[in-house]
Amino acid sequence: MITVKGIAKQCGVSPSTVSNILNGRKNVSEQTRQKVLDCVKRTGYQPNYFAQSIRNQDSRMISIITEDLNTFGTNPIVQSVMEYCEDHNYRTVLMNLRLYQKWANTWYDDKEKVMTSLSPVLQEALAIRVNGIIYVAGHCRIINYFQPEFPVPIVISYALSQGNIHPSIVIDDEQGGYDVTRHLTEKGHKKIGLLAGVSDNLHTKGRLLGYQKALFESGILYNPSLVYYGDWYRDSGYAGAKALLKGDITAIFCMNDTMAAGVYDYLYQSGVSIGKEISVIGFDNMEKSDYMHPRLTTNEIRLDEIGRRSAEMLIKIMENTDETRSDYQAIPIPCKMIDRESVCRLP
Repeated sequence: MITVKGIAKQCGVSPSTVSNILNGRKNVSEQTRQKVLDCVKRTGYQPNYFAQSIRNQDSRMISIITEDLNTFGTNPIVQSVMEYCEDHNYRTVLMNLRLYQKWANTWYDDKEKVMTSLSPVLQEALAIRVNGIIYVAGHCRIINYFQPEFPVPIVISYALSQGNIHPSIVIDDEQGGYDVTRHLTEKGHKKIGLLAGVSDNLHTKGRLLGYQKALFESGILYNPSLVYYGDWYRDSGYAGAKALLKGDITAIFCMNDTMAAGVYDYLYQSGVSIGKEISVIGFDNMEKSDYMHPRLTTNEIRLDEIGRRSAEMLIKIMENTDETRSDYQAIPIPCKMIDRESVCRLP
């Protein structure tokens, strides 16, 4: 593997000259600088970041810790974090806890179980001298795994920091629920069934509040009998559609696209024409939504923006040595309506 000394020998200069050029110092001629950079490109030289971090106490490295890479939303967030860090001359190291793979849905409220995976990962991150950590949650909830005096800055992505002691970047669920409901009321719908997620989930609570606000603004009385609580999975969409259609509704607002697929299953089986006899709208803008027939109108979660803002916030804190804040308000990222063919306008 090529080293600084190897580059210096090939270019006929001293190792210190090569080091100065790689570190952006301008006390060398342009001809020498270009000669060294051409050699670096030709040989594929990569600096030893770990050795640099020991010497300089600055690795320019960020740890991305994910609860599970297989969850919806995690990969786009991670990709966006990596892109932003690369553009700002920071390297990233990805650490995956695999919590869903290990314990399915049994770990949400079990801090001890989570820490058995998280503690060694945090020790490893500190051992390689990362400058900061972005913790990417699998779903929105309050995260209480990090103390205020943690040695490096932390940003919580897709969830909330307990007590706002660390910055949090989250979905604007309330506004998202409001926008979906307004989209339906503006098309003349007044009896709107709501296929919600798990009742105590923060996404569910936020979107339900937005739904209620939009109904109130449109002069429509909120009817709790038109709300069905599912579990985010396709089967509960099927069961929810069966229950909600008894309420003589004209539209169903599904809190995710997966349950909307279950709604489609029931409506097809029942011979009900989607986008004509009844409107269906989802949430997430998962890839499947563009392949459903008719294509599903949905509210896109801007996962790339959540990742970008998470990285932006962390780097801002790391580079601001005067940062003394002890609390941070969560930053909500708005969703984006994607209008397709599953919603009709009533006369």
